[in-house]
Amino acid sequence: MQLIDGKRIADEIKAEIKIEVDMMKSRGLRPPHLAAVLVGHDGGSETYVAHKIKACEQTGIKSTLIRYEDDITEAELLRRIDDLNADTDIDGFIVQLPLPKHIDEQKIIEAILPSKDVDGFHPVNVGRMMIGLPCFVSATPAGIMELLSRYRINTRGKHCVVLGRSNIVGKPVSILMSRKAAPGDATVTVCHSRTQNIPEITRQADIIIAALGQPDFVTADMVKEGAVIIDVGTTRVPSTETKSGWKLKGDVKFDEVAPKCSYITPVPGGVGPMTIVSLLRNTLQAAER
Repeated sequence: MQLIDGKRIADEIKAEIKIEVDMMKSRGLRPPHLAAVLVGHDGGSETYVAHKIKACEQTGIKSTLIRYEDDITEAELLRRIDDLNADTDIDGFIVQLPLPKHIDEQKIIEAILPSKDVDGFHPVNVGRMMIGLPCFVSATPAGIMELLSRYRINTRGKHCVVLGRSNIVGKPVSILMSRKAAPGDATVTVCHSRTQNIPEITRQADIIIAALGQPDFVTADMVKEGAVIIDVGTTRVPSTETKSGWKLKGDVKFDEVAPKCSYITPVPGGVGPMTIVSLLRNTLQAAER
């Protein structure tokens, strides 16, 4: 069993991004500029945005954090998005999800210019990804594909089972895994909450990408010997072992599944760090365009 070290790969990519940013500055260009809009005080969102800002500092990318209380109206938020779309100093921006229930998330996503949508959620970017045109690929699926590539994991002709059908991870990663490319060229099965006999399906998988948000869902009896496991789950669960009183849990029961795998990502330290560097790389691409 080999552990897929997402933190190490993310550090390598951050170093590569920093070199490119330094080269831009040496040519007299301004550094890329990423803005993040954070609404409310969701603990997971606060932590995630803080990690993004720190990663920007490490790579030389300029970052701006725009904060609002959770009582902001949808109209006010849409007006700010219009301002960010028009701001030529900002190359890309994100609106951190989830948003308060009174705000229509899809309306917010569609208000962002596709050319500044470094999260890769806009229907234009999703559609271009589906047919293989240049676009911003959403950060978590892009990070997963980068891990498979850097560890030289063969996906061609393999059976990949994706657990979860979210617009953010499940659907896009299933498309990327089936595309005519490397990594890719896999036969993909997507399982979700209405799928019957999930263990029977996962036992046939050469690669399992678990993105359900259900801690410890994948157990040893669901995995065949030598499978590759990519665990996207990051659920906060109460814990007496940490000072914060909680810890991150993946969708895979790591201790019992790991011995059966050829490769497996840990939680934390697997897919998570890759999500952030994929966002930074999208921002760099936006600036270069």
